Amino acid sequence: MKIGREDALLVVDLQVDFCPGGTLSVPGGDEIVPMVNRLIELFSSKGGKVVFSRDWHPENHCSFKRYGGIWPPHCVQNSPGAAFHPDLIMPPEAIVVSKGTNPKEEAYSAFSGTDLHVTLNEAGARRIFLCGLATDYCVKASATDALKHGFGVYVIVDAVRGVDVSHGDSARALEEVEAQGSKLVSS
Repeated sequence: MKIGREDALLVVDLQVDFCPGGTLSVPGGDEIVPMVNRLIELFSSKGGKVVFSRDWHPENHCSFKRYGGIWPPHCVQNSPGAAFHPDLIMPPEAIVVSKGTNPKEEAYSAFSGTDLHVTLNEAGARRIFLCGLATDYCVKASATDALKHGFGVYVIVDAVRGVDVSHGDSARALEEVEAQGSKLVSS
């Protein structure tokens, strides 16, 4: 991959609760951390932007089973599970976007309820490369919304992992975003 100033790496929800031992563990979620760190270093060294999205839910979020949602409580604001994976490199110039902060709205996409598209446009980003968790939910939704905002979108397939509630969900999600116009690439 040739990376430059018009490129942004979007690291989607690489948080403790989505890794093994977390309350909503993505199988192999922690296995991508070294690869994501290499990507962060690459983008930082080439003048690209690095953005981290995170679920940042209030305790009474609508996605939680006890409030009618389908998920166990996860990534509750200021909880240990909401922290980024401890081995993740966080450059000082990185942008952090919190989503899912409204207790009454589900927000899978890093663009939902945030000004991320404005921030990226103002920074001169034209292409967005996605990695992180989970392929079949937040990565998929973020890719879809990035396309709607006019960005070139690249999903780094070896740097994402999915929940796969149903067998094959992640593969189908990648097929869907590719059909929408995203490019599937490898690190």
